[in-house]
Amino acid sequence: MKITVNNTEYSVSEELAELKLSTYLRENLGLTGTKIGCDIGVCGSCTVLVNNKPGRSCLLKLKDVVNKEVLTIEGLASSSGTLHPIQQAFIDAGAIQCGFCTPGMVLTAYAFLLENKQPSREEAREAIKGNICRCTGYQQIIDAILLAAQRMWNNEDKRFD
Repeated sequence: MKITVNNTEYSVSEELAELKLSTYLRENLGLTGTKIGCDIGVCGSCTVLVNNKPGRSCLLKLKDVVNKEVLTIEGLASSSGTLHPIQQAFIDAGAIQCGFCTPGMVLTAYAFLLENKQPSREEAREAIKGNICRCTGYQQIIDAILLAAQRMWNNEDKRFD
């Protein structure tokens, strides 16, 4: 089986087909940005993108992502290490407290902004309703999403089209 994670293709043994994607990412690839919170698909901390759509990596098995593109938080920044505009917006808006929910929140927001370039506060709030944060009260997260939309699309940052 072949899976692609952050633009790198991996060959995976058929014996691992039933392994949780979250476990594979963290233990086999060392991509610990993917957090495991509830481990039952409720909290959103393990969210990754599969073909640019949010997916709960604790519910996905490796067999579910064969021949698909998986993006983790580690793959969002540019190869030079420059943060993606949405990552920078989370910092600038104070949307990061303990940081546990941040990778899943950022990736969920990124997928949302790929589909909605000029979201309202209510649309942004609705987009992240499946991601739980216990620290920020969500207002800063919504602010960050709206700031990222402005930076990504209004400023014409072509790296992220």
